[in-house]
Amino acid sequence: MKNRNSKLIATLVIMVSFLATSCSDDDNNDSGDDETISLFASNNSNGNITVYDVTSSQSIMSKTLITTSTAADGVYYNSNTESVFQASRSGNNLEGFLDIDDLVSGSVINVGVTGTSDMMSPREVAVNGNLFVVADNADVDGDTNTPDGRLYVYTMSNGSFSLRNVITTDFKLWGITFNGNDLYAVVDATNELAVFTNFLSNTATTTLSASKRIVIEGIVRTHGITYDAGSDVLVMTDIALASNGQDDGGFHVIENFTNKLNATSNGATLALSSQTRVAGSSTLLGNPVDVAYDADSQTVYIAEAGNGGGRILAFNNIGSGGNLAPFFNSALASASSVYLSNN
Repeated sequence: MKNRNSKLIATLVIMVSFLATSCSDDDNNDSGDDETISLFASNNSNGNITVYDVTSSQSIMSKTLITTSTAADGVYYNSNTESVFQASRSGNNLEGFLDIDDLVSGSVINVGVTGTSDMMSPREVAVNGNLFVVADNADVDGDTNTPDGRLYVYTMSNGSFSLRNVITTDFKLWGITFNGNDLYAVVDATNELAVFTNFLSNTATTTLSASKRIVIEGIVRTHGITYDAGSDVLVMTDIALASNGQDDGGFHVIENFTNKLNATSNGATLALSSQTRVAGSSTLLGNPVDVAYDADSQTVYIAEAGNGGGRILAFNNIGSGGNLAPFFNSALASASSVYLSNN
């Protein structure tokens, strides 16, 4: 009898555990689990930071945090410290804002991590550990016939940014992103991608040529770039003609990117047939200056600076590409940069 009771109790425990687990799974599915997916956006209209909760594509909410900058570009978020950083174009410096997660829309945020005003025209920001790299697209030598740019490398420590070194490039810069220790950079005013192998090992202030440059077929003029290492997907934007900011832009999704990059020799072309292009009047892409990518949902987020004065756009179900309409479209004047965080 004792053994039968023990077996009965054990069976009941298993059943209760199973039911509890099943209820927990159902709750998680209803709420989309505890993960929050946030999209951070900067702009060149007022310098404020807009945060979009994109956890559910059916119910996207946003809040705006007020900064002292009047124009800004590259943006980055650190979920461990709940801190957001951006390159201030009005101050020509990096600025960091701490403990922002619980702030409500309209909150005025003060700079908690300060940096010196070294740059002339800061654009995208790429981060590797405590090193922040900012692409500056100002003309270095004053001769527009000789394209060039600068990559400013800052170390963040003890609540401030210190300039470690400056790399001058032999092409104009805009978007940059890291793949491990390699830095990918768009070659502004062209359809090219540049690769700097082991970029951060260059600790001196110097002039540096890219380790490799390739042509991305189908792009007219590229600006935005992002890379997801987990899915090995690279996304680049095409602003096409700078004079048309309304309807001639697009973006390219390149899957299995590492193998395709390795198979394309220096100076050669990555064929359009190896990419997926999204472009056309329905996309609302005229001047897509930056891009972020969510590999889990295969969603592309765009900072569109031109169409309608500026928008944040999102695309999914990309498939074979084409003239797709965004599933999310929110006005943001002079949108300049986006960064996606899963936390």
